Amino acid sequence: MKPMTITDQVLGPLLRADPARPRITHYDDATGSRVELSGATLANWAAKTANWLRDELDVQPGDTVVVLLPPHWQTAGALLGAWWCGATVDPRGVARCKVTLCGADHIADATGADELAAVGLDAMGAGIAALPPGVRDFAGEVRAHGDTFLSGGPGPDAEMIIEAARARATQLGLTAGDRLLCTTSWNATVPGEVLLAVLAADTSLVQCTAADLAALPRRCAAERVTATLGLEVPPLRRAG
Repeated sequence: MKPMTITDQVLGPLLRADPARPRITHYDDATGSRVELSGATLANWAAKTANWLRDELDVQPGDTVVVLLPPHWQTAGALLGAWWCGATVDPRGVARCKVTLCGADHIADATGADELAAVGLDAMGAGIAALPPGVRDFAGEVRAHGDTFLSGGPGPDAEMIIEAARARATQLGLTAGDRLLCTTSWNATVPGEVLLAVLAADTSLVQCTAADLAALPRRCAAERVTATLGLEVPPLRRAG
C-alpha cells in the first residue's frame, strides 16, 4: 500500500463519511466574526494551498515549511496544504526553509526562507492590499489554484505526527461526534497537534480567538459544544 500523507490520513475518512459536516467553526471576538468550514470546504482550501506550494514554490516531500500563525481557519488550510505536499511543518522558524507563512505583523521575524508569504487571517479570506517587495500574498495567490490535489509522497515525519495526534485525541477524551471549544494553541509535542487530534477523532473544532468570557456559555450552547480546551466553561467537561 502506498504511504499516505498526514492530510490524506485525517481528511480522507471524513470526506468519505460526511463531507458536508462542519469541521471548523472559528470565532474572532475582537472583530465579531464567525466562519464555519465543512470538511469539503476545508479540503478545498488545503488543496488550493498544496497546489500553490507545489506548482508555484516547488515544495517537495521532505522540504520544510515554517508556519508562524495563530489558530485560525486559514492556518488549518495552510497546515493541511503543507502536509499534503509531504512537507515538514515547523511552527517556530529554522535557519533555512523552503517557505515561511506568517502574519503581516511578523514579516520582520521571518528569516531564512527561500519564499515568504503573508497571511492576512481575514475572516472571509481576503488578501493583503500592500506588502513589502518580495513578500507574497497567501490568500490572493492560493485562490487561483485548484480545489483538488493529487498527493505525492508523505514527509519523513508523517507517521510520528499521526501517532502523536491520535494519542492526543485519546488524552483529550475525544470521540466521534464531539465538538471541542478551543481557546489555546494547537501546537504541543508536534505542530498542529490539536487540529489533527480533532480531525483524527472524527470531531469538530470550535476555535475562539480573543475569547469574550461572557459570551462563551451562550456560544457553547448554540454550538452544541461537548468539551473545552483552554478556558473552562462549567458544567462542560474540560478536555485533557
